[in-house]
Amino acid sequence: MSSKISGQILIIWDGSPIHRAEEIKAFLRTKMGKRVHLEQLPGYAPDLNPDEGVWRYLKQVEMGNLCCRDLDHLTQELIRAREWLRHKRQIIEACSRQCGYLL
Repeated sequence: MSSKISGQILIIWDGSPIHRAEEIKAFLRTKMGKRVHLEQLPGYAPDLNPDEGVWRYLKQVEMGNLCCRDLDHLTQELIRAREWLRHKRQIIEACSRQCGYLL
């Protein structure tokens, strides 16, 4: 498996139980996993979590006033919004700066 990102990778995570799954632990023991540095947020700190700003942006801007027919339609729209956001680096960076992180 090749990597599209070179060098070290910093992951800021919120300590959710899913992040402590055996699959995650196994990956972190691999060669690629050794490149990952984890920084855990405090137990409840939405003001320090850039994901909160990303989700707020998706809900209020990309998906604002959206009325979906069913769960499948919602899933499609969420994927579309997420893909659109991937190309808006300035929004993602702004969410990190809002939390006080220097980029």
